[in-house]
Amino acid sequence: MRINAVKPKAYNRFKVEPLTGTIGAEIAGVDLRELDDELISELHDAWMDHKVLFFRDQDLTQSQHVAYGKAHGELEIHPFTRNATEHPEIIVLESTPSSFQAAETWHSDVTFRECPPLGSILMGRIIPRYSGDTCWANMELAYEQLPDDVKSQIDGRYAIHSFVKAFGRNMSESEREETRAKYPDQKHPIVRTHPVTGAKSLYVNRTFTLTIDGMTANESRSLRRRLYAQASEPEFQCRFRWRPGSIAQWDNRCTQHYAVPDHGGLHRRMERVTLLGDRPV
Repeated sequence: MRINAVKPKAYNRFKVEPLTGTIGAEIAGVDLRELDDELISELHDAWMDHKVLFFRDQDLTQSQHVAYGKAHGELEIHPFTRNATEHPEIIVLESTPSSFQAAETWHSDVTFRECPPLGSILMGRIIPRYSGDTCWANMELAYEQLPDDVKSQIDGRYAIHSFVKAFGRNMSESEREETRAKYPDQKHPIVRTHPVTGAKSLYVNRTFTLTIDGMTANESRSLRRRLYAQASEPEFQCRFRWRPGSIAQWDNRCTQHYAVPDHGGLHRRMERVTLLGDRPV
């Protein structure tokens, strides 16, 4: 497998240092407390090119974190997570020595919604000296590298996405049905076209995809396992080591991510804002 490396462009307001040849870039020389239209426009362009942007040493308050998110679009309030008291747009993801938490499955966020998120901006608040990295996968490359026979099998097909596997596991049957009335299962294309770049990406994930529309259970299970495995290919990935004040900003439409669960017994607190998106096509 030979994959041509993404070449960074030159920008007026910051420098771009790619993490890998296929996804992710660190942005140097920017203070996200000081925003203007030119900076946001250039960051958006770099974001579309590299899919995940990383920032170091950003001393943002929660209000400034929210302000930076709103500079890129409208923010959602997640229906199932623990949110910050003063800023409900902020999801608190906290793991303590007595209560472990990690999103240890390859996934794209909240795909059970009719209009899943455009992207997310995650900030490290309390970070262990080691462990707790996060990985991202380029799902455009994941699609591109599929064999032609698999591409022909999935092009034009839809998958069913639901909150049930992730957030409905501990609900009673009546609670699940009541919640499903609010957040009904959604049918999204398996191959999604990016609304900005026009690129195609693989849009199924273990966390929220229930089945493939129009297939038997066995057919769906076999194909889904084949497609899920694409995210785990190292050639499509980058891995980020957190420090306090680090920020990751990812495009939820064409990436998946995985929180490495090796920080048990340690304290790790992350805070995330999430941008509203549009219906996948």
